[in-house]
Amino acid sequence: MLEQNNLSPVEKIKTESKGLRGTLQESLSDQYTGSLREQDQNLVKFHGMYQQDDRDRREERNQKKLEWLYSYMIRLRIPGGLITPEQWAGLHHIAGEYSTGTIKITTRQTVQLHGLLKSQTKPTIQSFNTLHLDSIAACGDVNRNVTCTSHPSESPLHGKVHALAAKISELCLPKTTAYYEIWLDEEQIEEKKNPEDPLYQNRYLPRKLKIGIAIPPNNDVDVFINDIAIIAIIQDGELKGYNIGAGGGLGATHGNAATYPRLASVFGFLDTEEKVLKAVYEIITVQRDYGNRSDRKLSRLKYTIDRLGISEYKRLVEERSGFQFEEAEPYEFTQRKDRYGWEQNHEGKWYFTLFVESGRVLDENGYALKSGLLKVAETGKANFRFTCNQNLILADILPEHKTEVEEILHEHGIINYTDISSAMRKNSIACVAFNTCSLALAEAQRYLPSLITNIEPILEKYGLQQDDITIRMTGCPNGCGRSPNAEIGLIGTAYGKYNLHIGGDRLGMRLNTKYKDSLEEAQILETLDVLFSDYVKDKLPHETFGDFTYRTIVNHLN
Repeated sequence: MLEQNNLSPVEKIKTESKGLRGTLQESLSDQYTGSLREQDQNLVKFHGMYQQDDRDRREERNQKKLEWLYSYMIRLRIPGGLITPEQWAGLHHIAGEYSTGTIKITTRQTVQLHGLLKSQTKPTIQSFNTLHLDSIAACGDVNRNVTCTSHPSESPLHGKVHALAAKISELCLPKTTAYYEIWLDEEQIEEKKNPEDPLYQNRYLPRKLKIGIAIPPNNDVDVFINDIAIIAIIQDGELKGYNIGAGGGLGATHGNAATYPRLASVFGFLDTEEKVLKAVYEIITVQRDYGNRSDRKLSRLKYTIDRLGISEYKRLVEERSGFQFEEAEPYEFTQRKDRYGWEQNHEGKWYFTLFVESGRVLDENGYALKSGLLKVAETGKANFRFTCNQNLILADILPEHKTEVEEILHEHGIINYTDISSAMRKNSIACVAFNTCSLALAEAQRYLPSLITNIEPILEKYGLQQDDITIRMTGCPNGCGRSPNAEIGLIGTAYGKYNLHIGGDRLGMRLNTKYKDSLEEAQILETLDVLFSDYVKDKLPHETFGDFTYRTIVNHLN
């Protein structure tokens, strides 16, 4: 195991946290500040929350010698991204009462609320609890929300695969009862306050861990960007098992060559769900025991795999699991996008996938998206499924209820908005960035929509309006908006400036490469104009934009 004589400060906070309790109770009771104590700012992540502040108002607050305007983001744990209409209606009202009002759909197939004051955090979590929703382990150095291919029409076996996501989520939950004590006022008998946690022990993981499950031929979950990648193998209508991989992750640090994005490496095939659960568990324990706890920039599982070597990491997992991986089974991805509009599954149920730009559900500029979705929820006739592309599926609608739901969608302009949005816009992703993310160097979700508006005339000039070019933007190199895994990736370097990356493939099987540094908008538009012109003139039959730029440019950069 890796000798760790110089542990990072966060490691000390975790081991001394008394089962993730720290002094959170005291921090929450302190009415003289909107902030938590420093160590509690780390621990609260394990409870699904981040302390943030309004960066738009920092200078104003500084000039007035006032404390920064601290607020909190709460993220829910929703494995596979499925909630009921009652839960959506409750979420709508909680967002209106406690947060900014915007419901943010994330790239991890869940939702988060921003802008809560410290005094509102506990009532919010208690309100979620009445809806049978929680935020346990939605953040922190543990397994995060488990994602799964979102649309049931991908396979009649979708329900079985989706259930695996819930089982993995439950398997990987921390055993501490701190969440229930602190937020739900549940008193625990003394001997159960610190139950044994064989998975996380008292150290938890060196860094966050993400798990995704894909059902070919659609890689809508971007399965290879996960620490643990699981691919369902379905042959002749039968679920044969799963290919298992590990080592994905997109975060990096500007100027630090030791950090980099990486796609997961496939270990092999497992033929039973029992084996999959055991292998996932032991992949995590190897990372727990061998991961870097000294330098958090090098602590993700991808770095552990590259340091040990793929064969050695796999051997350790097999040794701990008590079985070996079989040869990986063949599979094929043919797309990586959401199924917009109406679709019907094998049971005759209807699904409408609607476009939610940057995942922001709100009523804005005359578009009553949030109000319309509440009205759908109040009918009780559609479940709500989140996608990893920050969109929403109104799901499981019986044929006799389709017309009623469709009328609501038309009334609120939801169908029209999805229909008129360009292909590039519907294949875009942006992280939160300003004004709440403390790591952001540049805008993302507040800026990408307007940038696409300025790109669209260029696309029209070259007849590319219907080309499903993927574009993703992040305000820093941490990769939350999956910008390294897009045909066009824009990564913030300073306010108003972005590195332009090109050459990623359309299916999520190849990362892109930096092409130009720190471009302002005019330079981005000028560069894309040239690239689109060349693409139209010189592309091969059926060649995508990402494959074209990889063949003609990226291959010649090194």
